[in-house]
Amino acid sequence: MTELPVAHPIASPQPGAAEYPGLDAWRDLPVVQQPTWADSEVHRAAVSELSSLPPLVFAGEVDLLRQRLADAAEGKAFLLQGGDCAETFEGATADKISARVRTILQMAVVLTYGASLPVIKMGRMAGQFAKPRSSNDETREGVTLPAYRGDMVNGYEFTPESRAHNANRMVQAYHTSASTLNLIRAFTQGGFADLRLVHHWNKGFTANPAHSRYESLAREIDRAVKFMDACGADFDALKRVEFFASHEALVLDYERALTRIDSRTGLPYGTSGHFLWIGERTRQLDGAHVDFLSRVRNPIGVKLGPTSSADDALRLIDKLDPQREPGRLTFITRMGAGNIREKLPALVEKVTASGAKVLWVTDPMHGNTVTSPNGYKTRNFDDVIDEVRGFFEVHHALGTFPGGLHVEMTGDDVAECLGGADPIDQHAFLERYESVCDPRLNHMQSLEMAFLVAGALGKRP
Repeated sequence: MTELPVAHPIASPQPGAAEYPGLDAWRDLPVVQQPTWADSEVHRAAVSELSSLPPLVFAGEVDLLRQRLADAAEGKAFLLQGGDCAETFEGATADKISARVRTILQMAVVLTYGASLPVIKMGRMAGQFAKPRSSNDETREGVTLPAYRGDMVNGYEFTPESRAHNANRMVQAYHTSASTLNLIRAFTQGGFADLRLVHHWNKGFTANPAHSRYESLAREIDRAVKFMDACGADFDALKRVEFFASHEALVLDYERALTRIDSRTGLPYGTSGHFLWIGERTRQLDGAHVDFLSRVRNPIGVKLGPTSSADDALRLIDKLDPQREPGRLTFITRMGAGNIREKLPALVEKVTASGAKVLWVTDPMHGNTVTSPNGYKTRNFDDVIDEVRGFFEVHHALGTFPGGLHVEMTGDDVAECLGGADPIDQHAFLERYESVCDPRLNHMQSLEMAFLVAGALGKRP
């Protein structure tokens, strides 16, 4: 297994902002969901500092991920992408980061067995500090302030000082991301990721009577691990795993400042993360986000909601993946449980007929958001799982490959999404609702999802 080099904020200095034809064309295009920085001098200084700091990820790592995603697009691997809706500076502790990584590793073991395929492990981590919002402002008790747009832009506390858009937060996001990546690499390159240990953790999940129906699959995995051990499998190699970082490339000042030119190829790479995606609110074909990300070599994702047409998808392919390069483009569908079976088939059919080799991934979270009777933003676990089932049903019917799962989750024992085998009800929100933005599956709900998806993968044609 390839070891990924460690990014560290005291590495060798890099040159200033990358110069490459077209990298600044986005500045003359319509742009949405961007901060309004309070102080232009602070903004200039922050961008200048970011432009001179070391990359958070490296071109070789990005190229490796593109190869892995190309395998997934060919049906030879499966992508698991998970993490917080919006990371916070306060939440970037060793305990919380390790809990998220641990949960993703646990899910990956189950999915690997169910799919009989390698699982690409990717966190919504080390950069997911900005969020698009439906309104620029928020009003509480007659007071109106700017909406919270993620810790990269402003604070969650409802005060004028906290809610002001402060460009220094971009620099703090960089350093917090560097620390997070260092911890992730330490966890995934050492004994923490040992296959036997990760499987042992899953035994605790199935020991809960609420999850007893998953015990038979857990026993099968246990027998497989013991068989590998008896055959002399190299468990030293299985102590290390590849783990990639991803986030929505929303704040273009940050993404542009962290773009670097690879000395080997002379091409630009976004070094803020391995995988960058464009959200449902920023995928305008003539917009700044699509233009900028069309010019970097990273694998790119695009969120497609229920209003997306097949023609939209084909035009996005022409813009973002004109060479039809496997591993370059991932479509992340977020249709909602009530729309997935109706809306997805036409997209998949037309894209497949075009000859493009995109990776299809389901995001079953964002299309299923509701408000609980006691006023909390939530999702029903059954709706989330139904969208995943619909995603698999559509691909199975069309003979195409359902290539991945993109989920908002945490490794902590929060109460934000309703339901599950060990059910969360709305009363638990009063004490255990922690998200500053969208509701996440907790540790147990995430593992339950993995067992359910593993069953669907095992039944694929």
